[in-house]
Amino acid sequence: MRALGADTSNVPPISSVPFGEVATTFSDAGAAVREAEVVPYDFRRPSKLSREHVRLLQIAYETFARRLTTLLTSGLRQVCQVSVREISQQNYEEYILNLEQQTVMVPLTIPQLGGAGILEFSLEAALAAIDHMLGGPGGEQALRSLTDIETNLMRGLIDQMAGLLQYSMEQVVPLTFTTGNIEYNPQFVQAAASTDPVVIAEFDLLVGDVRSTLTLCLPLAPLVPRLVALRARDTDADLRVAAAETVRRLRERLGDVPVDVSVRFDDVTLSPARILSLAEGDVLPLSHRVGASLDVEAGGIVFAQAVAGKSGNRLAALIVSTPQEHA
Repeated sequence: MRALGADTSNVPPISSVPFGEVATTFSDAGAAVREAEVVPYDFRRPSKLSREHVRLLQIAYETFARRLTTLLTSGLRQVCQVSVREISQQNYEEYILNLEQQTVMVPLTIPQLGGAGILEFSLEAALAAIDHMLGGPGGEQALRSLTDIETNLMRGLIDQMAGLLQYSMEQVVPLTFTTGNIEYNPQFVQAAASTDPVVIAEFDLLVGDVRSTLTLCLPLAPLVPRLVALRARDTDADLRVAAAETVRRLRERLGDVPVDVSVRFDDVTLSPARILSLAEGDVLPLSHRVGASLDVEAGGIVFAQAVAGKSGNRLAALIVSTPQEHA
């Protein structure tokens, strides 16, 4: 006897068990099947951001975080740190409602996506950064809007941040970011409709002693097709071509760089007393056998074998083998 939609391979014959136990067995099997297949789904927010998309964006955002850390540390002359916390999908209204009532928001015009994004960070971090730029100690300050002079200083820093973001995104999705005017109230910035899906990247931001959060909002609908196209282009053949191109560029750029190379004999063991007694003119016998190959190394790495010899009136080493010959 079989019941449609249930696996009865492990169910004993009906004749060997009471009817109640048979009913319980089939009931448990059906419940297990239903539990394994049921997945929560929110029809108000259809998921479009897959794990592969998150991984691609993670690569770009980590590059942005590292370069922004260097920019802030060198520009503010303070210990600064930026790191990726989370990448998630939200709708625009949720993103705005989760922000502080007073913050620094910069609209980003992105022609390639036909829409706009937002770069946002706390007003406290902005005031601390400006204080460090002017030679001050930073630290906590009363929250207020920036003055005209402070706005110009912050505008220069924001433009550099947009340039770093553009550089970081080139390896994933080439985008151009044009910064707009600084806003302080999230309700006044309408970068998208309230129900439009957006991808939000949250960064932990440390400026001197001030810890806060930096967020980046990008429109999801026009971004997903570009991520899908990039994923389809990421085949093994493309990776091999990219690797070969990288090797070629390295050889072009590093081929003429001078490198210190040394030829090494076998080590000589001396006692501390013998070392302290060395004087000018002393001769140390080498334990290296005549005819044995010498190690040719650069930067502490042996890359060839050679034998001692002469070239005219100068001592020389003749290369006799390299690791490539044995590969």
